Formats: sequence, structure tokens, C-alpha cells
Amino acid sequence: MSHFIDVILAIPLEKMFTYSITKAESEFLKVGMRVSVPFGKTKIHTGLVGGIHTNAPLIYDAKEIHQILDETPIVTTKQLEFWQWIAKYYMCTVSEVMRAALPNAFILESETLISRNLKKEIKDTDLKDDEYLVFEALHHQSTLKIQEISNILDKKNVLPVIKRLIDKEVILLQEEIYDKYKPKYVRYVKLHAEYTSEVGLHQLLDDLSRAEKQRQVVMTLFSISAKTKKPVKVKALVEQSGSSTAIVKALIDKGVLEEYHIQTDRVQYEGEENEDTKALNEYQTEALKQIETSFETQNVVLLHGITSSGKTEVYVKLIESVLAEGKQVLYLLPEIALTTQLVTRLQNYFGDQVAVFHSKYSAHERVEVYNNVLGNSAKAKIILGARSSIFLPFHSLGLIIVDEEHEQSFKQFDPAPRYHARDAAIVLAHLHQAKTVLGSATPSLESYNNAIDKKYGLVEINRRYNNVQLPDIELVDIADKHKKKRMKGHFSDRMIEEITEALDEGYQIILFQNRRGYSPIVECNTCGHSPQCPNCDVSLTYHQYRKQLRCHYCGHTNAMLQKCMACGTHNLDTKGFGTEQIESEAKTLFPKAKVARMDLDTTRGKYGYEKIITALEQQEIDVLVGTQMLTKGLDFRNVKLVGIMNADNLLNFPDFRAHERSFQLMLQVSGRAGRTKKRGKVLIQTYNPYHKILQQVSINDYLGMFKEQLQERRDFKYPPFFRLIKVTLKHRDYNKVETASDWLAKSLRQVFKANILGPEFPPVSRVRNQYLKNILIKIPQQQSLGKTKEAIKKINSSFEAIGAFKGVRVIINVDNY
Repeated sequence: MSHFIDVILAIPLEKMFTYSITKAESEFLKVGMRVSVPFGKTKIHTGLVGGIHTNAPLIYDAKEIHQILDETPIVTTKQLEFWQWIAKYYMCTVSEVMRAALPNAFILESETLISRNLKKEIKDTDLKDDEYLVFEALHHQSTLKIQEISNILDKKNVLPVIKRLIDKEVILLQEEIYDKYKPKYVRYVKLHAEYTSEVGLHQLLDDLSRAEKQRQVVMTLFSISAKTKKPVKVKALVEQSGSSTAIVKALIDKGVLEEYHIQTDRVQYEGEENEDTKALNEYQTEALKQIETSFETQNVVLLHGITSSGKTEVYVKLIESVLAEGKQVLYLLPEIALTTQLVTRLQNYFGDQVAVFHSKYSAHERVEVYNNVLGNSAKAKIILGARSSIFLPFHSLGLIIVDEEHEQSFKQFDPAPRYHARDAAIVLAHLHQAKTVLGSATPSLESYNNAIDKKYGLVEINRRYNNVQLPDIELVDIADKHKKKRMKGHFSDRMIEEITEALDEGYQIILFQNRRGYSPIVECNTCGHSPQCPNCDVSLTYHQYRKQLRCHYCGHTNAMLQKCMACGTHNLDTKGFGTEQIESEAKTLFPKAKVARMDLDTTRGKYGYEKIITALEQQEIDVLVGTQMLTKGLDFRNVKLVGIMNADNLLNFPDFRAHERSFQLMLQVSGRAGRTKKRGKVLIQTYNPYHKILQQVSINDYLGMFKEQLQERRDFKYPPFFRLIKVTLKHRDYNKVETASDWLAKSLRQVFKANILGPEFPPVSRVRNQYLKNILIKIPQQQSLGKTKEAIKKINSSFEAIGAFKGVRVIINVDNY
């Protein structure tokens, strides 16, 4: 009887591929182990065992596997179940989910290795010069990679040379699999056994009486060992003895010291003893009780607590009770910036039980966290992470907390799977029979609607911690200020007055402008020409600190122009403003204040966020200018004033959620003000102070905004009353995208009749030289979602079979908002 396995490959294929294995392999292999398998003509890929059976494939002959890479499964059966749900719901392949779920270092790549053919005699005269160089190099090195041959011959395309050498049977090719993860080993030293006794040590110190530095190292090692029973690192020994690694090496060579290595995690908790968690106030205690009561009948509870009401402390109490049951907790956050503050808080309470997982971690660090979760290690009882942490291999998940659940950052837009971490987390919790808490000061309309419809439990905290008052929100009419000439740059006289007062009282200020760069448009005052990106349909943004024009879509850069490219005059002007311009104006207006900026440009490094947040906490910064990174759940004790520089560019955005998002953003950024005794102040500069949303923000009227927006969604057929699927078509050829999108929209209309919008060009209709066109499918509640997706897949298959549309990429985005 033959044995086979189904393998999930890291290539976006609809189906799994079947490979043949021996009986012994079938007994050893388990679902979730990695194997390397041949695929295509020569490539070797890493795959994941998705099933073991005895049914041969009908269409093709099953190849044999190359090798087994794991001794135990690295993916659990629950994880695979979860992957399949994501692939089905978000209309992508399981392979794409695997790519997103496994750390890169687990997906091994093959590399072509070239070695000498030892069975054949080669005459030097038969070889051309470049062939001889490769042949000669293989005498000194048993194998070479293609990249190394490229370096030897100093040319990019070396494949013709390699082909000639293969034809002459000079070389052999082989595909080799490389494991990308390398564990970290730390060097430790200890005294050799014969010197550990008192006599031996005295004798040694006498022998080293002339080698003063070596003697110092031995004395330091002895004193460190006496104080602590832990192993001594070479690095620590060198630092404390004030010597160098060369001296330590000399002692190792003499046999005085012995060196050994211990494998360690790259991310380690360095804290002291854990603190006790804080006592809750009456409102928090009441909220905790209500959550626990709701959990008896509901699996999901929405915690709607106003900004600074102490939601985190309620979560901490919930985490404590779940840990007491021996289960794991997943704490999801929308931004990496938030994790830096929260890590410290949670580690103070739970010490090294907290593991952190997000994209700023290196590949090796992510593998270590993954392995700790897989092994149900004590170091990974609480996982704190951004959206990708829902893919970790949990064993016994007891609770998922989705903090700031309304955030758009929980949605993955590119590449596939285009999942929403909040929705996926609820499904993940259901698989593990765990509970979910969604927390926010400004819940998304969908979640709040579910809570009102009794699908979720609803718990509210309406008081700030310590009964601190909510900030006083004031709207400043900048149209009127411009008329009366009371503006300095982009600062109104009210804003300058309030900033000056806050600085004099020793408080800090946050200024919010949701656009990075210096100004979004550079324009010629003579002819009106504005420099555009050659690859995208957008104007280039001026970045002053680098004196360059940059496209925020494809990264294209130009040096700042000295004269207009169209008419040649030097009369160039900047229009609009970004964080850089606000920062430079603030420095001019308040020369004594320390001004800093927090946006994508200043937080690129691994610790970019940490540096800025720590500097603000330690009051090294007086005024912090930033984009929406600042708005989310950060806790700054000394911020009294928050200024929103221009509320209108948030409101006038072509998106059905623009008003809801603006309300959430403005209320969240307001919540950073006055979190201690002194009441905070928020100034919102706008050309339209009578806008309904701004009025609702100024009196913190979430319910009013909710009812009004919900009515609009009902009228115009948007979520939560209709489901949305967005289909985007992409190609370099404008006409091809036009005809393809028309064909696709027509086919969809034939099946669904109504509720198909488009095809339409988006506001930015060309990105990286690819034209885009969108079709929006609205699905009413009575229409089956599963059957709708099947119909879309069928139409997409027919579309891909049409030769004229070859090369047009179709992207399907379920719940695209």
C-alpha cells in the first residue's frame, strides 16, 4: 500500500499538492510538520503537511519528498482550522495565510549550489577564460553559489557561463535547503575545576603575580561568582574587570578558564520583582463585575469606557483570573507605538510572562516568541502584539483583549490575506472556547450596533479615573481668524495664547496634523504647474529636512526644484501643510520650548517609537507634533493642551466612514489631554465650526453621532446593514483596465442585478505605474454571503480564462473598510 501526504506550499495555489512517502515516513510524520519538496522543474520549496492518507492523486504522478525538516509539528490543528476559515472568509488561498502566519525564517528557500564534477577529466585548454576562472575557484572551494560566481566574474548574468560548463560536464548543480533561523548563543566562562579549591586558587594567583591584568580578571570572576550563583558572561566579565576579550582568551588558552555557550532568547525581561496590581475604583469594579456576568451568557463583551477611565486596569484583573486557570491571553493593539508603553505596565505586573510580537522585531526574535507560544512556555502566557499575533500557535487560549477595537490599523490591506484582526480574533476565541473583550472610548458603529442588538454584551465606564474632568473642547473658526488677520502661519491667536500659558505652567502640548512632510503640494505661482510623481497620480510632497520631493505611495524622490519645470521661473510656493511645517513654525513661535515630531519619518528605526515616547514621558519634550500615531491610547501624565491644526481635511475624505473616523480620531486625540488633576484643554481649528461632527466632538456626544451615522448607513446601504466586497483591477495598460473592469462589472450585474457600484477610478487612480479601477459589491442581509462569494469566484475564473485580459490583476477585498 502506498502512502501520501497533502502539502501546503508557500505559493498562492488553490489546492494542496500530493507527494508520496514511505511507510516509515507516514508513521513519523504528523500534520503541521514542515517538509521540503520538489515543485516545478528544479525548485525546492518548504511545505507544511496538511494531511496524511493513502489515496494517490488522479491527475499527476506524486513526486517523492526531499526531506523532513521538523521532529514535531510547528503548527497546531486549531491553527490550521483557523487558517482555513480565514482563507474561506477573506477569499484567498491557505498558502497566502501560511505566508502571513509563519515567521519568515520558517519558510526556507532553496539556493542553487555548484560543485565540480570529479568523475570527469578536464583539460584547461578546453575552457574559455571565464569558464576557467569558475573551474579554478572550485579547486579552492567545494561548492559555490550563483551570487559568488557573479562576484568572481564581476558580471551580473553568469547563467550562460554556467550553462556552457554544464554542457561540458565540468560542473554539477544541486538545490540546497537553508534554515534561516539561527539560535543565539551567549559565551560564558568559569574557573577550571583544579582552581576552584582554596589551595588551587592561591597557587593560581601566585602564578599570575606578574600578569597583573590576567590576575585582575580572575579576581573579578571570583567576586562575581561569590555574589551570584548565575553563570558569568564573558561580556560582563570584561566590563567589570576593565580588561579586554584578548586577556580572557589568553586565560582560556592557558587552561585557567573554561568557556561554554548557552542558547538564549534574544528578547528578555530585565525587570525586578513584580508589583501588585492596582486596586480598582468603584466604577472599574462595577465594570469588571458586569463583564464577568456577561461572560456567563455572551462570548464577546464590548467595554465602552471614555478616555482615561482606566480600561487597562480592568483588563489586568481579567488577565489575572485567566492566568490563574493556567490559560494564555492575547492582548491585541492597533499600533506598535502603543505596545512600548503597555509592555512596561504589564511587565511590572506579570514580569517575564509577557511576550511581545510585532513587525519591528527581527525574524529571529519572532521565531523565539513563536516557539515559546508553541511550547506553552511560562515566558509566553500573555502575548502582546499587533494584528499578526492572531496567527501564533496558542494551546489554551482563555481570553482575547482587542484594545482600541475601532482602529483601522487592525485591517490588513496588502498583501493577502486581507483580514480584519478584530473579526478574526472573535473567530479564534470561538475555536478555543475563549472569551473576547473589545475595548474603546469610541467603538466602531458595527461593534456598538452588535452590542445594542444583544449579540455582544455591553459594559460602560462613564467616569475618568480619579474623577478627573474631561477636557474642555473649544472650536476655533480659522476662516474668521484669517479675515481678522489673527493667524501666524497655521497657528491662530487662541492656539498661541493657550500654548504659551501651558508652557509657562510647565505642562506639555500635543499638536495633531494628519499629514507628514512639510507641504503636500509645490506650485508655480506664474503658470500653476505642480510637480507630479512619474509613477502615481499624485503630487509630490515636499520634505524640508531632506530638501526633497517625495511620493508617499511609491517612494519616488526628487531633489527640491529651484525653478519651475514648465515655465522656468523661480516663483515656487508650497500649498497645504504637514507635520514638518507645524514643527518648524512651532520652533519659531516658541523658541525656548523643545519641539519634537512623531510620524512615519521619525519612527523608522526599531526603537523609534520608544525613544520619542520615553522622551515625552520624562518631560524632555515640551511640544510634540504628530500624525494619528499619537491618538491611540497613549498615557501621558503631563499633557494639558491638545491642538488639532485642521479638522476639515479629516471630514472631507471620500469614504463612507469619514465622519465616524473623524469623530473617533478627534475624541481619541482629545483624550490625551488632562489625564491628572488639572483639567485639560483641546483646541480644534476648523473652517466650519458648525459641522455636526465637530459639535458632537465638542460635547463628547458618542450616542448622537452613532444614531445619526447609523441612519445614514441604513439609507445608503452600508455596513452594518449591508456587507461589502471590493474588487480592484490593476494593470499598466489603461485601456486593458477599462475593458476588463467593464466586462467584470457587467458579469456581476447579470448575476446580482442590483447593488453593484462601479467600475470607478479611486481618488488616486495610478500607483507604481499601475492603473486601478474599483467595483463595489453590496450584499444585503437576506442574501447568502457564502453563495455570493462562490458566484464571485466563478466569474473571476471565467475572467482569468479570457486571453485579452491576461496580466490584469484582480484583488478581492472582503469587508474592505
